[in-house]
Amino acid sequence: MSVQNEFSKHANEYNSYNIIQQIVAKSLVRDIQKQPKRMLELGCGSGQIFKHINWDVDFYKAIDFSHSMCELHPKASNVEVNCYNFDTPEFIDAIKNDRYDLVLSASALQWSKDLDKIIGTLAKITPEVNAVLFTSNTFKTIQKISQKPSPILDIESIKSAFSNHFECEFEIFNYNLEFDNKKDLFDYIKKSGVSGGKSLSFKDAKKLYKAYDLNYLEFEVIFIKAFSIS
Repeated sequence: MSVQNEFSKHANEYNSYNIIQQIVAKSLVRDIQKQPKRMLELGCGSGQIFKHINWDVDFYKAIDFSHSMCELHPKASNVEVNCYNFDTPEFIDAIKNDRYDLVLSASALQWSKDLDKIIGTLAKITPEVNAVLFTSNTFKTIQKISQKPSPILDIESIKSAFSNHFECEFEIFNYNLEFDNKKDLFDYIKKSGVSGGKSLSFKDAKKLYKAYDLNYLEFEVIFIKAFSIS
């Protein structure tokens, strides 16, 4: 199953399972120093960032590759919600002539197949990007047991893509999310969207279920504040 299909499949349940995503989205908005009037958000989901913005905005463009997620995002006269895969030429063409005070993205850009190209495009349309991405160290124990590499970008790739186009500040945080039982833990993996649609065979999944002896899941995120290079 593709990443896009994974998010669409669980769109209506997403707000019940994206606990870490909600935490980092709230933190991302809280750290905004000014009150930008024109904003672009990449990977808007069902609106977890937008719902935390408590000042007047002239224009807000929200983009996600899941039609189901876009349907759930709040609508308003000053809000434009578009369904694009941000790795495609169609997305680049759609924003290349725009101008924004700030670009935001939470828990989305780690899925990019060409993050450097996206960040290079953003550098032409905004002086500032605030983003948070999961890193490949998320679910690291699961990766070790299953011997399956993470589908998510590693820290160095993320840092390199941003630093090639902006002056950056980076902060890395680790979270452990605890569960009452193993079933709930594995349900979270399937429905939170963090697995990216990478499914194991029945045999490998059964082996992982037996071998995973932690009562929590591991997450690593990198917060990025990126400013135009002077």
